Amino acid sequence: MSEITLNYAGPVDLDTHGRYRPGGRPGPRYPFQGRITDGAGDFPAEPGRYHLYVAAVCPYAQRAAIVRSLKGLQDVVSLSYVDDERDGRGWAFRERRGADPVNGFATLREAYEATEPGFDGHVSVPVLWDRTTGRIVSNDFPDITIDLATRFGGDPEADLYPEELRPEIDALNARIYEYANTAAGRVASAATEAEYHEARQAVISFLEELDSRLADRRFLFGSGITEADVRLWPTLLRFDVSDNPAAGISERPLTSFPNLWAYARDLYQHPAFRENTDFAVLTAPATAETEPWRIPVRPLHADWDESHRRAAV
Repeated sequence: MSEITLNYAGPVDLDTHGRYRPGGRPGPRYPFQGRITDGAGDFPAEPGRYHLYVAAVCPYAQRAAIVRSLKGLQDVVSLSYVDDERDGRGWAFRERRGADPVNGFATLREAYEATEPGFDGHVSVPVLWDRTTGRIVSNDFPDITIDLATRFGGDPEADLYPEELRPEIDALNARIYEYANTAAGRVASAATEAEYHEARQAVISFLEELDSRLADRRFLFGSGITEADVRLWPTLLRFDVSDNPAAGISERPLTSFPNLWAYARDLYQHPAFRENTDFAVLTAPATAETEPWRIPVRPLHADWDESHRRAAV
Protein backbone atom coordinates (compact mmCIF):
# COMPACT_ATOMS: atom_id res chain seq x y z
CA MET A 1 0.00 0.00 0.00
CA SER A 2 1.41 3.39 -0.99
CA GLU A 3 2.01 6.00 1.69
CA ILE A 4 -0.69 8.67 1.99
CA THR A 5 0.41 12.27 1.52
CA LEU A 6 -1.31 14.39 4.15
CA ASN A 7 -2.71 17.64 2.81
CA TYR A 8 -4.47 20.64 4.31
CA ALA A 9 -6.86 23.07 2.67
CA GLY A 10 -5.39 26.19 4.22
CA PRO A 11 -7.29 28.62 6.45
CA VAL A 12 -10.95 29.47 5.97
CA ASP A 13 -10.98 32.40 3.52
CA LEU A 14 -14.40 33.94 2.98
CA ASP A 15 -12.98 36.87 1.02
CA THR A 16 -11.55 34.56 -1.63
CA HIS A 17 -14.00 31.65 -1.63
CA GLY A 18 -17.18 33.17 -0.22
CA ARG A 19 -19.63 31.32 1.99
CA TYR A 20 -20.50 27.72 1.31
CA ARG A 21 -23.53 27.20 -0.91
CA PRO A 22 -24.69 23.78 -2.17
CA GLY A 23 -24.15 23.24 -5.87
CA GLY A 24 -26.90 23.04 -8.42
CA ARG A 25 -26.76 19.31 -9.13
CA PRO A 26 -30.25 18.01 -10.03
CA GLY A 27 -31.69 15.07 -8.17
CA PRO A 28 -31.59 14.08 -4.51
CA ARG A 29 -29.72 16.23 -2.02
CA TYR A 30 -27.94 13.12 -0.72
CA PRO A 31 -27.30 11.21 -3.95
CA PHE A 32 -24.97 8.43 -2.82
CA GLN A 33 -27.18 5.79 -1.29
CA GLY A 34 -25.25 2.53 -1.32
CA ARG A 35 -26.02 0.09 1.49
CA ILE A 36 -23.80 -2.18 3.52
CA THR A 37 -24.83 -5.84 3.19
CA ASP A 38 -24.26 -8.99 5.20
CA GLY A 39 -22.45 -10.68 2.30
CA ALA A 40 -23.55 -10.28 -1.31
CA GLY A 41 -23.65 -6.91 -3.05
CA ASP A 42 -21.23 -4.12 -3.82
CA PHE A 43 -20.49 -3.20 -0.20
CA PRO A 44 -20.24 -6.25 2.08
CA ALA A 45 -19.63 -5.67 5.78
CA GLU A 46 -15.88 -6.22 6.00
CA PRO A 47 -13.83 -5.01 8.98
CA GLY A 48 -11.31 -2.33 8.04
CA ARG A 49 -12.83 -1.63 4.63
CA TYR A 50 -14.89 1.47 5.44
CA HIS A 51 -14.16 4.93 6.80
CA LEU A 52 -16.45 7.61 8.22
CA TYR A 53 -15.86 11.28 7.51
CA VAL A 54 -17.69 13.38 10.12
CA ALA A 55 -17.82 16.92 11.51
CA ALA A 56 -18.14 17.64 15.22
CA VAL A 57 -20.41 20.59 14.53
CA CYS A 58 -22.93 18.60 12.44
CA PRO A 59 -25.72 16.82 14.36
CA TYR A 60 -26.26 14.25 11.59
CA ALA A 61 -22.58 13.35 11.55
CA GLN A 62 -22.55 13.22 15.34
CA ARG A 63 -25.26 10.57 15.18
CA ALA A 64 -23.06 8.32 13.04
CA ALA A 65 -20.13 8.72 15.41
CA ILE A 66 -22.35 7.87 18.39
CA VAL A 67 -23.71 4.70 16.77
CA ARG A 68 -20.17 3.59 15.87
CA SER A 69 -19.24 3.91 19.54
CA LEU A 70 -22.41 2.33 20.89
CA LYS A 71 -21.82 -0.74 18.71
CA GLY A 72 -18.13 -0.90 19.60
CA LEU A 73 -17.01 -0.56 15.97
CA GLN A 74 -13.94 1.61 16.59
CA ASP A 75 -11.65 -1.14 15.25
CA VAL A 76 -14.05 -2.09 12.43
CA VAL A 77 -14.93 1.27 10.81
CA SER A 78 -12.34 4.03 11.05
CA LEU A 79 -13.28 7.68 11.53
CA SER A 80 -11.82 11.14 10.99
CA TYR A 81 -13.03 14.73 11.32
CA VAL A 82 -13.22 17.58 8.88
CA ASP A 83 -12.65 21.09 10.19
CA ASP A 84 -15.48 22.83 12.05
CA GLU A 85 -15.70 25.79 9.67
CA ARG A 86 -16.45 26.06 5.95
CA ASP A 87 -15.92 28.57 3.21
CA GLY A 88 -17.05 28.20 -0.40
CA ARG A 89 -14.92 25.07 -0.79
CA GLY A 90 -17.09 23.20 1.69
CA TRP A 91 -15.84 20.83 4.38
CA ALA A 92 -12.06 20.69 4.49
CA PHE A 93 -9.16 19.17 6.40
CA ARG A 94 -7.07 21.49 8.57
CA GLU A 95 -4.59 21.15 11.41
CA ARG A 96 -7.27 21.73 14.07
CA ARG A 97 -8.99 18.39 13.38
CA GLY A 98 -6.21 16.67 11.48
CA ALA A 99 -5.56 15.51 7.95
CA ASP A 100 -7.50 12.93 5.94
CA PRO A 101 -5.78 9.67 6.92
CA VAL A 102 -7.31 7.57 4.13
CA ASN A 103 -6.89 9.51 0.90
CA GLY A 104 -4.92 12.60 1.80
CA PHE A 105 -7.66 14.84 0.44
CA ALA A 106 -7.48 18.54 1.31
CA THR A 107 -11.23 19.02 0.92
CA LEU A 108 -14.11 16.58 1.24
CA ARG A 109 -15.31 17.64 -2.21
CA GLU A 110 -12.43 15.55 -3.57
CA ALA A 111 -14.15 12.43 -2.22
CA TYR A 112 -17.32 13.41 -4.05
CA GLU A 113 -15.47 14.11 -7.29
CA ALA A 114 -13.59 10.80 -7.01
CA THR A 115 -16.99 9.10 -6.85
CA GLU A 116 -18.68 11.22 -9.51
CA PRO A 117 -16.33 13.30 -11.69
CA GLY A 118 -17.56 16.88 -12.01
CA PHE A 119 -19.88 16.54 -9.01
CA ASP A 120 -21.75 19.81 -8.42
CA GLY A 121 -24.04 19.09 -5.51
CA HIS A 122 -24.19 19.39 -1.75
CA VAL A 123 -20.99 18.26 -0.02
CA SER A 124 -22.34 16.90 3.25
CA VAL A 125 -21.27 14.85 6.24
CA PRO A 126 -21.40 12.11 7.32
CA VAL A 127 -19.79 10.27 4.44
CA LEU A 128 -19.18 6.52 4.46
CA TRP A 129 -16.15 5.79 2.24
CA ASP A 130 -15.09 2.45 0.74
CA ARG A 131 -11.33 1.91 0.64
CA THR A 132 -11.64 -1.04 -1.74
CA THR A 133 -13.46 0.71 -4.59
CA GLY A 134 -12.15 4.20 -3.78
CA ARG A 135 -15.57 5.79 -3.72
CA ILE A 136 -18.38 7.00 -1.45
CA VAL A 137 -20.78 4.30 -0.34
CA SER A 138 -23.30 6.72 1.12
CA ASN A 139 -23.86 10.28 2.23
CA ASP A 140 -27.48 9.49 3.09
CA PHE A 141 -27.27 10.04 6.83
CA PRO A 142 -30.34 8.02 7.93
CA ASP A 143 -29.10 4.91 6.12
CA ILE A 144 -25.56 5.24 7.46
CA THR A 145 -26.60 4.90 11.11
CA ILE A 146 -28.95 2.00 10.36
CA ASP A 147 -26.18 0.13 8.54
CA LEU A 148 -23.66 0.79 11.31
CA ALA A 149 -26.20 -0.48 13.84
CA THR A 150 -27.20 -3.64 11.99
CA ARG A 151 -24.55 -4.85 9.52
CA PHE A 152 -21.21 -5.05 11.30
CA GLY A 153 -22.07 -7.10 14.35
CA GLY A 154 -20.46 -5.29 17.22
CA ASP A 155 -21.83 -5.20 20.74
CA PRO A 156 -24.89 -7.50 20.84
CA GLU A 157 -26.16 -5.70 23.93
CA ALA A 158 -26.55 -2.51 21.88
CA ASP A 159 -29.56 -3.51 19.77
CA LEU A 160 -30.37 -0.10 18.36
CA TYR A 161 -32.86 -1.26 15.73
CA PRO A 162 -34.72 -4.30 17.10
CA GLU A 163 -36.62 -6.19 14.41
CA GLU A 164 -39.90 -6.17 16.31
CA LEU A 165 -39.78 -2.42 16.96
CA ARG A 166 -38.67 -1.20 13.54
CA PRO A 167 -42.09 0.01 12.32
CA GLU A 168 -42.58 1.98 15.54
CA ILE A 169 -39.03 3.34 15.50
CA ASP A 170 -39.40 4.40 11.86
CA ALA A 171 -42.68 6.17 12.60
CA LEU A 172 -41.23 8.06 15.57
CA ASN A 173 -38.05 8.86 13.64
CA ALA A 174 -40.14 10.55 10.94
CA ARG A 175 -41.76 12.77 13.57
CA ILE A 176 -38.40 13.47 15.25
CA TYR A 177 -37.07 14.62 11.88
CA GLU A 178 -40.04 16.93 11.26
CA TYR A 179 -40.65 18.35 14.72
CA ALA A 180 -37.14 18.30 16.20
CA ASN A 181 -34.22 17.80 13.78
CA THR A 182 -35.42 20.25 11.10
CA ALA A 183 -37.96 22.27 13.08
CA ALA A 184 -35.72 25.15 14.15
CA GLY A 185 -35.04 25.97 10.52
CA ARG A 186 -38.74 26.20 9.75
CA VAL A 187 -39.35 28.43 12.76
CA ALA A 188 -36.43 30.67 11.84
CA SER A 189 -37.53 30.99 8.19
CA ALA A 190 -41.21 31.70 8.89
CA ALA A 191 -42.19 34.72 6.83
CA THR A 192 -45.27 35.81 8.77
CA GLU A 193 -46.28 36.01 12.41
CA ALA A 194 -48.93 33.32 11.89
CA GLU A 195 -46.46 30.93 10.26
CA TYR A 196 -43.97 31.58 13.02
CA HIS A 197 -46.34 30.82 15.87
CA GLU A 198 -47.72 27.74 14.11
CA ALA A 199 -44.22 26.38 13.53
CA ARG A 200 -42.94 27.06 17.03
CA GLN A 201 -46.08 25.64 18.68
CA ALA A 202 -45.56 22.39 16.75
CA VAL A 203 -42.09 22.08 18.28
CA ILE A 204 -43.27 22.92 21.80
CA SER A 205 -46.13 20.40 21.56
CA PHE A 206 -43.72 17.69 20.44
CA LEU A 207 -41.34 18.42 23.30
CA GLU A 208 -44.26 18.22 25.73
CA GLU A 209 -45.30 14.90 24.18
CA LEU A 210 -41.78 13.51 24.55
CA ASP A 211 -41.60 14.74 28.14
CA SER A 212 -44.80 12.83 28.94
CA ARG A 213 -43.61 9.73 27.09
CA LEU A 214 -40.43 9.64 29.17
CA ALA A 215 -42.25 9.82 32.49
CA ASP A 216 -42.48 6.03 32.78
CA ARG A 217 -39.63 4.79 30.57
CA ARG A 218 -35.91 5.47 30.63
CA PHE A 219 -35.51 5.80 26.87
CA LEU A 220 -37.95 6.35 24.02
CA PHE A 221 -38.68 2.64 23.63
CA GLY A 222 -38.12 1.41 27.15
CA SER A 223 -34.99 0.33 28.95
CA GLY A 224 -32.61 0.23 25.97
CA ILE A 225 -31.17 2.91 23.70
CA THR A 226 -32.46 2.72 20.12
CA GLU A 227 -31.95 4.50 16.82
CA ALA A 228 -34.70 6.93 17.82
CA ASP A 229 -32.77 8.12 20.88
CA VAL A 230 -29.67 8.67 18.77
CA ARG A 231 -31.63 10.70 16.23
CA LEU A 232 -33.27 12.92 18.83
CA TRP A 233 -30.39 13.57 21.19
CA PRO A 234 -28.10 15.85 19.11
CA THR A 235 -31.04 18.20 18.63
CA LEU A 236 -31.70 18.30 22.38
CA LEU A 237 -28.00 18.98 22.93
CA ARG A 238 -28.20 22.06 20.71
CA PHE A 239 -31.60 23.35 21.77
CA ASP A 240 -30.71 25.74 24.59
CA VAL A 241 -27.39 26.98 23.28
CA SER A 242 -28.10 27.44 19.57
CA ASP A 243 -31.39 26.28 17.99
CA ASN A 244 -33.78 28.01 20.38
CA PRO A 245 -31.85 31.31 20.56
CA ALA A 246 -31.41 31.37 16.77
CA ALA A 247 -35.04 30.61 15.93
CA GLY A 248 -36.94 31.97 18.94
CA ILE A 249 -38.90 28.75 19.46
CA SER A 250 -39.92 28.86 23.10
CA GLU A 251 -39.55 30.82 26.32
CA ARG A 252 -39.11 27.42 27.95
CA PRO A 253 -35.60 25.98 27.81
CA LEU A 254 -34.97 22.25 27.61
CA THR A 255 -34.21 22.34 31.32
CA SER A 256 -37.86 23.18 32.05
CA PHE A 257 -39.02 19.82 30.67
CA PRO A 258 -38.15 17.64 33.68
CA ASN A 259 -38.25 14.18 32.12
CA LEU A 260 -36.79 15.24 28.79
CA TRP A 261 -33.94 17.16 30.42
CA ALA A 262 -33.06 14.27 32.76
CA TYR A 263 -33.22 11.88 29.78
CA ALA A 264 -30.89 14.10 27.75
CA ARG A 265 -28.38 14.15 30.61
CA ASP A 266 -28.69 10.38 31.01
CA LEU A 267 -27.65 9.89 27.39
CA TYR A 268 -24.86 12.46 27.58
CA GLN A 269 -23.35 10.68 30.56
CA HIS A 270 -23.08 7.47 28.50
CA PRO A 271 -19.51 7.30 27.12
CA ALA A 272 -20.66 6.90 23.49
CA PHE A 273 -22.48 10.23 23.65
CA ARG A 274 -20.03 12.12 25.86
CA GLU A 275 -16.93 11.10 23.90
CA ASN A 276 -18.51 12.22 20.61
CA THR A 277 -19.55 15.64 21.90
CA ASP A 278 -17.51 18.83 21.67
CA PHE A 279 -19.27 21.67 23.46
CA ALA A 280 -16.80 24.16 21.98
CA VAL A 281 -18.48 23.90 18.56
CA LEU A 282 -21.99 24.47 19.93
CA THR A 283 -21.86 28.22 19.65
CA ALA A 284 -24.67 30.68 20.26
CA PRO A 285 -25.90 32.66 17.24
CA ALA A 286 -24.92 36.28 16.78
CA THR A 287 -27.55 38.78 17.91
CA ALA A 288 -29.37 40.32 14.97
CA GLU A 289 -32.41 42.48 14.31
CA THR A 290 -35.54 40.34 14.13
CA GLU A 291 -39.23 40.84 13.50
CA PRO A 292 -40.97 42.36 16.54
CA TRP A 293 -43.27 39.34 16.84
CA ARG A 294 -40.39 36.89 17.40
CA ILE A 295 -39.72 36.11 21.04
CA PRO A 296 -36.17 36.83 22.19
CA VAL A 297 -34.33 33.82 23.63
CA ARG A 298 -30.95 33.98 25.29
CA PRO A 299 -28.53 31.03 25.11
CA LEU A 300 -28.50 28.83 28.18
CA HIS A 301 -25.48 26.73 29.17
CA ALA A 302 -26.78 24.03 31.51
CA ASP A 303 -24.99 21.47 33.66
CA TRP A 304 -24.97 18.27 31.64
CA ASP A 305 -23.10 16.45 34.40
CA GLU A 306 -25.88 16.94 36.94
CA SER A 307 -27.21 13.63 38.25
CA HIS A 308 -30.13 12.36 36.12
CA ARG A 309 -31.60 9.63 38.38
CA ARG A 310 -33.08 7.85 35.37
CA ALA A 311 -31.71 4.35 35.96
CA ALA A 312 -34.73 3.34 38.05
CA VAL A 313 -37.35 4.54 35.53
